[in-house]
Amino acid sequence: MIIKKEVIFKSSIERVWDVLTNPEQTKHYMFGCEVLSDWSLGSPIVWNGKTENGEIITYVQGTITKYIDKQEVSFTMFDPNIGIQDIPENYISLTYKISKTGNNTKLIILQGDFYGTENAQKRFEESQKGWDMVIPLLQKMI
Repeated sequence: MIIKKEVIFKSSIERVWDVLTNPEQTKHYMFGCEVLSDWSLGSPIVWNGKTENGEIITYVQGTITKYIDKQEVSFTMFDPNIGIQDIPENYISLTYKISKTGNNTKLIILQGDFYGTENAQKRFEESQKGWDMVIPLLQKMI
């Protein structure tokens, strides 16, 4: 139960990296959420956004597990709002890998493994649908 997406952008590695890690950029494609982290190994990462009534809440929380500037970042992730236990077994990982391919930049997105987490099938399917909405927005931005 792992999601794998590959996207080619006619853009620089620096531009793709900025769109993935800059909170001013992420809010334009990630359902209004800003990614916040100092991007160092072991540091927290959160995706904060506003509710319909303007309240700022954390939609995703986790920890940076790997960071290679402008090449790869991995972090654990958990949505504290979906009514399941906040325990390590319910966290999944998300990895962005970026590389040059000709004059373009390739982004590989790996998310999971959802297997063994609470509500695994539902979370897996919702994440797949989410990426199907996010990737076209990324392609328009980059």
